[in-house]
Amino acid sequence: MKKDLPENIVEEISIAAVLESETPESMVWNIYLINHKDIAIETVLITSKGYGLKNGEEVKTSTLRHRIESVGPKSFTKVEAIDEQVFGLNNEYWVSYYIGGEIFDKKFIFLPESIVESNMMRIPIVNKPGVMVGK
Repeated sequence: MKKDLPENIVEEISIAAVLESETPESMVWNIYLINHKDIAIETVLITSKGYGLKNGEEVKTSTLRHRIESVGPKSFTKVEAIDEQVFGLNNEYWVSYYIGGEIFDKKFIFLPESIVESNMMRIPIVNKPGVMVGK
């Protein structure tokens, strides 16, 4: 039961939409998981999906699942590419991982139209421009 799970607080973990390259015709974006901790996180499981309204109709993307063996201390890993066409949706990333046999999990959400130039910053550790949730 959910009530039997420990309430481990997720800290120093973030998801970032990173602008990899840009041409006059298009922008290339990727999603990264960033571990700001001084220790590695293990057996990382990530599910991603998009949902919301587009042109007045309910839209849902496919749910994607990713498994990453380990993310080292103060490092990052690429999770997936993301298309600009879904920036108008909620983009949800549910992240679960282990530290020393204890499980941690948290939902990170990019709200509709939050991945925009006005919200961009230099993403820590990745050192590229993008939009970050969490930490």
